Amino acid sequence: MSNQQHQSFEQIIEVNKSKIFRICRIYAVNPIEPEDLFQEVVYQIWKSYKSFKGNSSINTWVYKIALNVCIRSKGKLSKKNYKTARLDSIQFALEDKPKDNSEAIKYKALKSCISLLKDIDRSIVILTLEDLSYKEISTITGLSENHIAVKMKRIRKILLDCITSKIK
Repeated sequence: MSNQQHQSFEQIIEVNKSKIFRICRIYAVNPIEPEDLFQEVVYQIWKSYKSFKGNSSINTWVYKIALNVCIRSKGKLSKKNYKTARLDSIQFALEDKPKDNSEAIKYKALKSCISLLKDIDRSIVILTLEDLSYKEISTITGLSENHIAVKMKRIRKILLDCITSKIK
């Protein structure tokens, strides 16, 4: 890899590291920590970097690799009959601190409800929360934009029902 490509790779990781880590935190399961997943994602990006063809934005490509690595890691653990319970010790760093306890309760409920979704639905929600368009989500997941829109409508209802039951 040339020095120019190396610098570009470092810039890509720098720009996307917080997004990658948020995805890793959501998919981390015992005994895999989010930091381990993050390292695996960066390694896979490094391995695949030369083969990036530019058919999508580099950020979309990074999301796709991050989701695939995280989902594949979770699947490998499930196949080995490991417990897939979430680690209670993982703390999500809120970018904006909740102004009151009710915001923290809502955030915890949302996080809990998202973790109950199927992998593909969880991926769609994560990417939506990252402000990606349906077109970008479609590129990452391989689903049509229309399918994403339909799934998001259903997911919103599921999340609303789940959150409502948790914060009553």
